[in-house]
Amino acid sequence: MKKLINDPNAVVGEALEGMALAHEGMILVHRDPDFITRADAPVRGKVALVSGGGSGHEPMHGGFVGRGMLDAACPGAVFTSPTPDQMVAATMAVDGGAGVLHIVKNYTGDVLNFEMAADLAREAGIDVHAVVIDDDVAVQDSLYTAGRRGVGATILAEKICGGAAEAGMRLAQVAELCRSVNGAARSMGLALSACTVPHAGTPSFALGADEMEFGIGIHGEPGRRTIKLAPADEIAAMLMEPILADLPFRRGDDILLFVNGMGGTPLIELYIMVRAARAIAVKHGLSVSRHLVGSYITSLEMAGVSITALRLDAAMRGYWDAPVVTPALRWGA
Repeated sequence: MKKLINDPNAVVGEALEGMALAHEGMILVHRDPDFITRADAPVRGKVALVSGGGSGHEPMHGGFVGRGMLDAACPGAVFTSPTPDQMVAATMAVDGGAGVLHIVKNYTGDVLNFEMAADLAREAGIDVHAVVIDDDVAVQDSLYTAGRRGVGATILAEKICGGAAEAGMRLAQVAELCRSVNGAARSMGLALSACTVPHAGTPSFALGADEMEFGIGIHGEPGRRTIKLAPADEIAAMLMEPILADLPFRRGDDILLFVNGMGGTPLIELYIMVRAARAIAVKHGLSVSRHLVGSYITSLEMAGVSITALRLDAAMRGYWDAPVVTPALRWGA
């Protein structure tokens, strides 16, 4: 194992300290319990958005805290859910009187802990709604969840709902918008290599030099099956076919195409995947009006890619285009 770390048990804490230094004035990092808020929180009269999950997926979620996106994020240990006390503290810190939306990826620990935190926050007088994201078409069940996993749609929901909240939309409406984004998005991922959790010290699964893992999640867990390495165009077809069939997407639909690197994938390869995935979408009669390309939901140093397609309506498109100022995503301001 070769990593730029000191003590494997100090990775998250030291990363949070570095994040606070790198983005001073944009975010605040709170310790004991650990959570991140936008620097101007709470914003009075605005619905606040809170998300979180295990560390090791950076920039998700802390990198998406800021104006036009999340108000707070809770980082757990690597690939481990944050605790309810983190979530409660974050919720209370960002509540501006208009209520709080929890955006929760469908992993068992995240769901249970956010449910407990929401109950505690409600007892304290905060109006909390929660939406569970479950867009991954790779599996129905995994090592981490009952039902589909929450992956690429998480970022899209955080941005679109963040734009809506910034524009003054009320809590129940923001929650419904979040459910709509989740319902209109599908994702699938593939790995060329495994990742190594710092405190484990060994790769999460084994692959031969000419093998890929199809249908992986974001916690280093293996996927549907191990298959032979293939050219990028063929890989894109393998990923796009179940995505487009599952919703199903229809001719004439306008989509946002999100091509995500898993942590160890060069951007040049992601652009090759965009080229291939877009061609498949167009062949199916879809219009691709928006793109997001880069490593936004990672699995430490895993080499690989995930593709998310979101069927857009006019409201989603407008909130996607709205200004955003976060450590990892910025435009329009």
